[in-house]
Amino acid sequence: MQPQYQMGYDRAITVFSPDGRLYQVEYAREAVKRGTTAVGIKAKDGVVLIVDKRVSSKLLEASSIEKIFKIDEHIGVASSGLVGDARALVDRARVECQINRVSYDEPIEVEALSKKLCDHMQNLTQYGGIRPYGTALLIAGVSDGDCRLFETDPSGTLLEYKATGIGIGRPAAMKVFEEEYNPEAEIKDAILLGLKALHSATEGKFDVDTVEIGVIGKENPAFRKMSREEVASFVEQFKP
Repeated sequence: MQPQYQMGYDRAITVFSPDGRLYQVEYAREAVKRGTTAVGIKAKDGVVLIVDKRVSSKLLEASSIEKIFKIDEHIGVASSGLVGDARALVDRARVECQINRVSYDEPIEVEALSKKLCDHMQNLTQYGGIRPYGTALLIAGVSDGDCRLFETDPSGTLLEYKATGIGIGRPAAMKVFEEEYNPEAEIKDAILLGLKALHSATEGKFDVDTVEIGVIGKENPAFRKMSREEVASFVEQFKP
């Protein structure tokens, strides 16, 4: 049963509780916390995104699970939470990138795109008849030669990190990053650190079929998802 003070305050997104909370937004955050783990790490020469796809059935085609998306040539995102909500945000992000190219004849900056997405997510916390997005994104990219890594949440909050995680394994991943993150590490070392964080978050339950890796380099700012063979080479190198 709900506590007496909470009853009624979680029925609508527009109603604050007496202690200043929006329960629908907090419930959306819970949806993210129940999602699969995704981590992002900034290296000195690029940014890495790694996700656990959590294949729940041996009958499932692992390749059909998509948690890392290319937004523009220089931007990629990883998601955790409701996959349909993430796909809707990804579609919106791609449109924003193309609008910027048409309007200004230049690629959008990573921070500008992140703020546009968060403004949209925040709008959904203000009006009745709609609900917040039940997803969080890690947005990675390169702008003006600088590597950027942003994290969004359902309230529209935007934070920039050197290394971070979202989803059910966030606490375990953040513990690894706080102890071992090195800002001078190269991309290959950042990938191994990300795999170690993912190993800790999933209690060792991952293999080449359940891991997806996206990378973008500072010298060659083109976001791409690694092939299965490349992922396999890193998973084999990884020694917990």
